Amino acid sequence: MRVRIDPGGTVGGETAVPGDKSIVHRWLILAAIGDGISSLRNLPPALDVRSTARCLAALVPEARRSLDAWASNPAGTPDGQGFTINKGEPRVPGARVEVRALGRAGLQVPDGRLDCGNSGTTMRLLAGVLAASPFTSVLVGDESLRGRPMDRVAEPLRQMGADVRTTDGHAPVQVTGGALRGIRFETPVASAQVKSAVLLAGLAAEGETTIVEPVRTRDHTERALLHLGAPVRSSGAGRVTVEAFQHGGFSAEGPGDVSSAAFLVAAAALTAGELTVSAVGLNPSRTRFIDVMGRMGVVIEHLQTGSELGEPVGDLHVAKCGGLRGTTVGPDELPLVIDEVPALAALAAHAVDATRFLGAGELRHKESDRLHGLARLVRSLGGHAAVEGNDLVVVGGGLAGGGAHAGGDHRIAMALAVAGLAARGPVEVEGMEAADVSFPGFLETLRGLGAQIGG
Repeated sequence: MRVRIDPGGTVGGETAVPGDKSIVHRWLILAAIGDGISSLRNLPPALDVRSTARCLAALVPEARRSLDAWASNPAGTPDGQGFTINKGEPRVPGARVEVRALGRAGLQVPDGRLDCGNSGTTMRLLAGVLAASPFTSVLVGDESLRGRPMDRVAEPLRQMGADVRTTDGHAPVQVTGGALRGIRFETPVASAQVKSAVLLAGLAAEGETTIVEPVRTRDHTERALLHLGAPVRSSGAGRVTVEAFQHGGFSAEGPGDVSSAAFLVAAAALTAGELTVSAVGLNPSRTRFIDVMGRMGVVIEHLQTGSELGEPVGDLHVAKCGGLRGTTVGPDELPLVIDEVPALAALAAHAVDATRFLGAGELRHKESDRLHGLARLVRSLGGHAAVEGNDLVVVGGGLAGGGAHAGGDHRIAMALAVAGLAARGPVEVEGMEAADVSFPGFLETLRGLGAQIGG
């Protein structure tokens, strides 16, 4: 799918974004291993989340019908509630799914391989769940997912007692679960997915399970478990401990995806617009990009209005932005903005001086090699950027326009569209459909807010 981005419009108004897929992945999994009925609302129709739902449907017979129905038709659920993509209008309720489950003991042998699609979150977190299940499962994925490292999650699960086999360190991943023992594991790479997988395994392990991160990462799993009553202890030093626990059913409404909102905020900042994004997740481990954008000259206000399953929820408001300036994102800060780096790079391309993302090697292991992909993005549109070891340097000075391919990466696709809004000439983006992985309706939302986008 090719689209043309014409500079000159102003992105502004009030809107919302689909539910946070990072959070909903975890809530769906917790619902599937809970003992009781869980009701989840405002589920995003993102392809990644639907992969999680399909895999869980194969493991939880009691929830198979509801999960399969939603995954196949996220625009409408059996109870008649639909999901509406907002087009520059305030948020409306999203889809609802009811999950009936019988706890960890109720998981059953899947009929075939579990297809995780493009979702690394699905594959890694399910490996943690299946590590305690007394049967063999095989997790597979698409070509992109098969290129992503899986030994980083397999190793701690092996230490806990599970038989986890990768394919030269990648998917397919075969998990034969059983009795687990608690361990203390220090992750060599900061990864919320690895942390969550180990914590999910620890819920079924004998003794304490502790994971220590080099840099603290997003804490959605810990927050949900604490809210459900699990014995979880966290320290500010990046150490989390959990003990065996079986939770019941629960009810929650997914907050809007703040990482998706970051692209709309960047679009407003680049076009001197004033924008409000309502009902998004304001978890501090996910909002560091606000600080980075603030250093670049973008004034963003955020106000908490409520909470869901331990997650703060509220509104983001960006006032008109003047000139953009460069900044430095250090290696300690980088993991807290890992999903927003593409949006930040789109801003950085139009700053008056250079922006440096230091210690960004983990970007190589996303849906694509984002480290080099973002540098190519900027250069293909007439800007200047380079990769220096594990650092990304975006020189700034603006973009001329031109054409580029998203390469199957949803955040690269959105970054291209956003960067093009302030280019000196039109930008043509090939492969824009990749945005549906995390933000279905992204282009429609931008158009509704005033962006000039052609088919």
